[in-house]
This record gives sequence, C-alpha cells and structure tokens, in this order.
Amino acid sequence: MTIPLDKLKWMYEMMAKSRYYEDQMAEVYMEGKTPVFNIGAGTVPGEMHLSTGQEPAAVICAHLTKDDTVTSPHRPHHHAIAKGIDLNRMTAEIFGKETGLSKGKGGHMHLFDPNVKFSCSGIVGAGIPQAAGAALAAKMKGQDWVAVAFLGEGAANSGAFHETLNMAALWKLPLILVVEDNAYGISVPKKASTAIESNDLRAPAYGIEGAYVKDNDPVEMYKVSEEAVKRARNGEGPTIIEIETFRYLGHFQGDPELYREKEEVPALRERDPILRIRKLLIDEYGLDEAEMEEMESKVKAEVDEAYNFARESEFPKPEAALADMFN
Repeated sequence: MTIPLDKLKWMYEMMAKSRYYEDQMAEVYMEGKTPVFNIGAGTVPGEMHLSTGQEPAAVICAHLTKDDTVTSPHRPHHHAIAKGIDLNRMTAEIFGKETGLSKGKGGHMHLFDPNVKFSCSGIVGAGIPQAAGAALAAKMKGQDWVAVAFLGEGAANSGAFHETLNMAALWKLPLILVVEDNAYGISVPKKASTAIESNDLRAPAYGIEGAYVKDNDPVEMYKVSEEAVKRARNGEGPTIIEIETFRYLGHFQGDPELYREKEEVPALRERDPILRIRKLLIDEYGLDEAEMEEMESKVKAEVDEAYNFARESEFPKPEAALADMFN
C-alpha cells in the first residue's frame, strides 16, 4: 500500500512538531532547577514525561476525525499534537497559566481539550475504560466514531486493561488500544514484568484483532492503524495494536537512568523514525530540500509561538483556586 503524499507529509510534520516541542520543553523544564535539581522549582514545576522517540505511535491519528476520542497516559504530548489540540493553550496549561486548557490547574499530565475530544491522566491505565465509555456512547448514538486509548506496555498488566477488553469485545465497541512498548515500565524492563512477548498476542483471548508494529516504524503503524480504524467504524469491534517504540529520554526529566546501558540510547537514535520519513519523502516522493525545510520551518514557528504565548500569559489569581470546584 502506497501512503498518499498528503498523509505522509502530515505524518512528517506531526512527528517533527512533536520532536521540536519536546526538545524545547526539555530545556524550559530545567530553567531554575540547577545547580541542584529541585523538581518543584523553575518555569515548569512538577514532574515532566517527554515522548521523544515515541512519535510513530501517534500516527493512528492520521485516520481520526475531531469526533473520535483519544485518551492518553502521563506521556501525552505527541498524542495531543497529533489529535490537533490547541498548542498555545496546551503549553500555557503546562506552564500553569490562566490561558491554559484548564486555566493552569491541570498541568502536563491532565490535559483536556473537548474541542478535539482529547484527555490524559497521570493514573496508569485510567484512560482505557474512559475510552471504552466514549466508544459505548458512540455505539448507543448510532455514530461511527472511534475511541483510541494510548497506554504503556506496563499498563497492559493492569486490571483496567483486561476488564475493559472483556466488555469491549462482548459489546463489539469501536475501541482501539495502542500499546507503546518502550521496553521499560518506569525502570522495570518488560521481560521482568510481562509473561508474553507482546500484548497483541492477548487479543485472541478476547476474540478480537491484534497487530504488532516492529522497529518504531511509522509507515507500518499507518497501515496497521488504518485497518483497525476501518474495523471499528464498521462495527467489527476492538483491536489491540502494540508498537515497539523507543524512549530516548528517562522516564521523567531528571531521571538518572541507572537501569540501562549508556550505549542503548545512541544506538536507538541511529534508527530515528523522523529521519526515515524525511528520507522517504525525498527518495520516493520526490520532495526537495527546500520543501522539507519549508515544512520544518512551519512547525517550528507554531511551536515557538506556543512557548511565547505561554511565557507571556498571566498566572491565575490566588482566588481562582476556589473557582470551578465541585460542591
């Protein structure tokens, strides 16, 4: 299957935007946190989980519309960008500013944009049943909407994963679970936590489809997810997609990464999926360097604008802490 040029360009722009966004966030996050690392200090206080290297997982969003739901875990930025979240307001939210998606009260692990049906959570596995709820709502309303839940391979060992799949398979819900296998659940290697080689192998136990994407391949992810989305829209039930992806950074910013060899990440970076798509666009689709640089300049400008917007926005007033509360 040949991917249409407009879709491949979208994939490249999305992944390049996500990478540049995360590279900038890695620098911004460390502002005010040196010489002694203090997680509560700086421009962006609190934990920060970046998705550098995991961009191909979000390629499924090439097949989604604004009416489709996406839930994400605590490493959400590439998913949010691919789903079309308001980048200015997302960045302001991460900075804790009043112009943020949730007026600065949610932060980077609790992004929520109802305009594109995107949400994320810091609770491991929490988005799985939430996505199933959206899928059930779509089915009850007679709509062809799809729900996608992203999760790490560690979350596939949680009760939420198995309980949700049982119901989703029973009711043939338009649900897709995308398992991002970055080889580590925080610092625990997958082989030390999971009894099977890949989580797509669990699909037959629920009578549903499973697919595996090897080597962080965005082109294969596009093909596999296109079929999964088609099945979901046609009422054929859920799919589990596991993608072998690469986490170039630590579990969180400031992670000393003592659990992996120093040679691991440089070797992974040599197989960078963004460079692979760039080469594909030039070698097989005939784009030249000027066209590539135009796309790259465009996404960098969007990201730079978002960071400027966040920096220039005001913090919430103290009394805002009591607003928008449940009674």
